[in-house]
Amino acid sequence: MIGLSVAVALSATCVISALAADPKPDAVVKTKSIEARVFLDDRIKADAALAADCLAEGRKWLDKNAAEAAAARKEDPQFFKDGGWDFARKYEIRSVVADRYVSVLRNDYMDTHGAHPNSDVNTILWDKTERKRISIRPFFTETADGGPTMKAMVKAVIASLKAEKKKRDTSETATDEWFKSVEPNLLKIGAVTLAPSTEAGRSSGLTFHYPPYAVGPYAEGEYVAFVPWEALKPYLTAEGTRIFGGARPKGDAEEPQ
Repeated sequence: MIGLSVAVALSATCVISALAADPKPDAVVKTKSIEARVFLDDRIKADAALAADCLAEGRKWLDKNAAEAAAARKEDPQFFKDGGWDFARKYEIRSVVADRYVSVLRNDYMDTHGAHPNSDVNTILWDKTERKRISIRPFFTETADGGPTMKAMVKAVIASLKAEKKKRDTSETATDEWFKSVEPNLLKIGAVTLAPSTEAGRSSGLTFHYPPYAVGPYAEGEYVAFVPWEALKPYLTAEGTRIFGGARPKGDAEEPQ
């Protein structure tokens, strides 16, 4: 686990270095209590509707954390003697499928002068045609809590997580206790994106993104579970059948997404 702790520390350092090298933020709040930034990647900026949506959400996040930091400084000013909190949120496009469905990764970095910085990951699925956020429901015939589709997803997610833990030599945490938060419910199974594919314009399946602590100790860092579209083939709608196909590109499987 020492090696894992070092890896996570290096990862946090890389995040800080990357942020330091970032271009000018697209939104920022800077006070005595906090410096918080929001960054949109260039592909998001190229889509005015998507950019506006992400920026509106990002600004709410800035205001919320600025208020919390101010309250914390007022209550315990000694914790701010070395400076304010340091927060950053980055929106990045992960995939574009059928020239319509855009998967966005939302990564948060938070340093409140605790034992270590924290991070979080969430996702957005954007419909370019409808110009709004959607869920993966249109791709499946049913997505009822505890229904066959969601049960199949959970089974495939856990199988993927177990394989990843074996690869990282962390199988001791591949237990029901660590996987209990992965529930057969669209809101609780994990933050999902459409994975890229070897077939242009299609998706090879679903990737579920888990921040530190979600399915393993902090030292293990983030996890990404991949569910190939073939595992969900019996549950696809006509639109699901249209957009899914091909295989996950090798590079996508090797790089954390």
